[in-house]
Amino acid sequence: MPKIFNSLFSVLFLTIFITACKSSSEPIEKPVDKKLVIDSTIAVFQKIILEQQIDSVFKKYHFNGSVAVFKDSLQLYRKANGYSNFKTKAKIDSGTVFAIGSVSKQFTAVLILLQMEQGKLNIHDKASKYLKEFQLKEYENITIQQLLNHTSGLNTFGGKLMFKSGSDFFYSNDGFNALGKIVEAVTGKSFDENARELFQKAGMKHSSTGAVFKGNNFASAYLGSGKTFEEVPNMPKRLAGKDIGTPAGGILSTIDDLHIWNNALYSGKILKTETLKQFVSKSAERRHQIFGKMGYGYGIMLNIGQPESYFHSGYVKGSPSLNIYYPQTKTSVLILSNTADEEKGKGSTFRPHIEIKKLTDALENSVVKMKRDTAKI
Repeated sequence: MPKIFNSLFSVLFLTIFITACKSSSEPIEKPVDKKLVIDSTIAVFQKIILEQQIDSVFKKYHFNGSVAVFKDSLQLYRKANGYSNFKTKAKIDSGTVFAIGSVSKQFTAVLILLQMEQGKLNIHDKASKYLKEFQLKEYENITIQQLLNHTSGLNTFGGKLMFKSGSDFFYSNDGFNALGKIVEAVTGKSFDENARELFQKAGMKHSSTGAVFKGNNFASAYLGSGKTFEEVPNMPKRLAGKDIGTPAGGILSTIDDLHIWNNALYSGKILKTETLKQFVSKSAERRHQIFGKMGYGYGIMLNIGQPESYFHSGYVKGSPSLNIYYPQTKTSVLILSNTADEEKGKGSTFRPHIEIKKLTDALENSVVKMKRDTAKI
């Protein structure tokens, strides 16, 4: 834990202790709401830490993008820097729409689970029940659940399985594109239309799939570093192509819409309680090349150990992203960008995201401990 955490924690704890003592010893007409005092004091502590630490990440990496942290509906931190279009010098702002890459997978997983709730499928069904492509002997035992948690063994359509279905983990975009086709098969509507209805259900007014996006505030994607950037062509339409696929990585969104999504999803406004529990339950384990060892639910990554968090990174050319949700404090951490230096590798591209996640993980642990300790006062 950074030294600044320890010093600020001490000041915070002393402030809360003094307030609590006053509220219990001094006869006053209106009682002090101790919980409100504690929550507001902790929020001040969080804002100080986040501003100091994340501002330094922006400066250190010359970060071109947007970062925000919300505790339920309370904004704890927000900053945007750089350009959404380097040619026109249009600046990134609160309305900028980014490609979110594999963060899209949680939307696809939720669409599948909604069909399950409606009785249109069972996640233990074989994919071959819905898709002819899976009626090959090689694929005939792959289930929807195995596609959801990347344990099907599928790499790319038409290729040999990496292992016996259900016996290991292998991250597959084609697996999620297959889930998108299953959604289309059971609903009789395109994936784009299903996604649009889900955005409406959640209250997301500025999100879209790349194939049907019609706005003018899209953050063009760029490859390169420093002052030399090359624009990725045919964005965002290319996201619907075979190389990526909309269900696997073709959704566009904003900081505010992803905040709305997290609050709606994890408060039970989208899925039933039991279904949401399945969504975030560890059903596989993944060793991520950037974020390390983690649990995997249905289109969502899970911290192993503390703090409890649900998250997913995303990357399509020039667009690295990260969406984190801490359920114990109802905190969302959102990181969206439209530049990447692929020559240095994804590890370099995601350094700002890694540093911010390490910070917010540590801060979440501190806040949970503060709440536990102050509850004893």
